[in-house]
Amino acid sequence: GNPNVTTARLIDLSEVILQGNVMITTPALHELLRREIPLVWTTHGGWYLGHTQGVGHKNVELRTEQYRHSFDERRCLQLARGWVIAKLTNQRVMLRRNWRGREPVQPALDAIDSQIRNARHAENLASLLGHEGSAAATYFGEFPNLLKPAEQDGGFDFDFKTRNRRPPTDPVNALLSFAYAMLTRQWVTTLAAVGFDPYRGYFHQPRYGKPALALDMMEPFRPLVADSTVLQVINNGEIKPGDFQRTAAAVALTEDARRAFIEAFERRLDHEITHPLFKYRLSYRRLFELHARLLGRYLLGELDDNPNFTTR
Repeated sequence: GNPNVTTARLIDLSEVILQGNVMITTPALHELLRREIPLVWTTHGGWYLGHTQGVGHKNVELRTEQYRHSFDERRCLQLARGWVIAKLTNQRVMLRRNWRGREPVQPALDAIDSQIRNARHAENLASLLGHEGSAAATYFGEFPNLLKPAEQDGGFDFDFKTRNRRPPTDPVNALLSFAYAMLTRQWVTTLAAVGFDPYRGYFHQPRYGKPALALDMMEPFRPLVADSTVLQVINNGEIKPGDFQRTAAAVALTEDARRAFIEAFERRLDHEITHPLFKYRLSYRRLFELHARLLGRYLLGELDDNPNFTTR
């Protein structure tokens, strides 16, 4: 047989991702639909185009409650507060765990702690967004202190000063934007599989073509899944400054580096952690599904609060 051909059992698949002009046979597609295994379509560069899924979840009540609660300002604020506090808590963990700076990390941790306290008492979504933005400025302002210094053997100067996007103008921001796009794609397919409409959220405002609920649910996982993958590929030397194409307006990964980054991101999704509430081990991929189902139980009135995932 061809040494380049890889086989995978259907029972082992949670999703199939086709990148670029890849063909799939009708029998294979039918079997994926029967088994409710989502088929994700991306461009050659790895950007999400859409996904093909079976008839899907038939729980109309869940979507009815999702929409109904989205018009309740107090409910939106309660959910948004939880997501933002979990995100800031996990950003704090990332700084503490990965700090390489010459100066002590404590002032940055204290600044984020202050915004967590403010977020807890935010009285509307606008002020909550302000506290999130202040914490983000602290977190991304310190992001260079999480990267291997340029003068170290194997270290590279990635010239990262602030978070920028649309389009990203330096390699670290290009990696972060790509990681967030993949995290969004993962949440869109997870939420659709559980029975939600990924486009109607609570914190991110509804806008045509914007998967607001996916953006809401991924907030706590941006640091733990996306940012950590970026740190890993830079600090382990899996991605180097030469792996980027620069134009006058933007920076983008080369094809080989993009493939390497997607593999690193998929490894992160498969990484197993012990859930702090339920005390059993599961992958981030399964964790996303668990928290989507917990949100559903909360909206259906079976839980008093929507539990969020934070790590120590």
